[in-house]
Amino acid sequence: MITALYSDQVIAENAAMDRRLAALILSRGNRIGYIASGPEPQREFFNEKRRYYLSYGLSLDLFFDLDVLSGDEEIGRLFSCSAIHLTGGHTGDFLRRLRQSGMLEKLRAWARDDGIVVGTSAGAILMTPTIAADALFSGGSPDAVRDGAALGLVPFEFFPHLNDDPGYLSALLRYSETTATPIFACRDGEGLILGNALIEIFGAPLMISGGFAEVADRGRIADLLSRA
Repeated sequence: MITALYSDQVIAENAAMDRRLAALILSRGNRIGYIASGPEPQREFFNEKRRYYLSYGLSLDLFFDLDVLSGDEEIGRLFSCSAIHLTGGHTGDFLRRLRQSGMLEKLRAWARDDGIVVGTSAGAILMTPTIAADALFSGGSPDAVRDGAALGLVPFEFFPHLNDDPGYLSALLRYSETTATPIFACRDGEGLILGNALIEIFGAPLMISGGFAEVADRGRIADLLSRA
């Protein structure tokens, strides 16, 4: 399994991570499936991502709508892709759609069977054990989230867009005192690629645990992954 967790994606600061991810995907093929977080009648975000991936020699050629009942053939097409992209958007709605469509378990199983999953913002949060930290974006408390269980592909929580509000860091520090799960917080332009003995850090994401924050390093991540 390979997971790529982005805070944001279509910005110049992500070029190094983009190139590395593209090389990993191209080693298996060039088709990427796109799971939308919500309705996209005009396919505006899909078309933007299609152009973006095309610039790296990758083909985003399958739009998967969780609100539409999909048959075995279309699900098979999705899981025959070289990688699957989980979009940004409203994290709670995205999780609800994954559950209601029956795709949460299917996607988890596919990923663990050596799949490549790419997540941006909400999509990256969904790769973790819980979406609790997402509550901070709406002024809520992560500790109040009771039904946030997500894909659990990585043994930590993920918080994107750390640079958007100076209050996010202090809120994450407080939350880290009440949860045993470490939190990785990324500014836009930062991210992680993990899996198959691969640990690559882009930028200087913070690892937050027990009320403290430090710049993430490979050793700490390796230790965390080994204990998962």
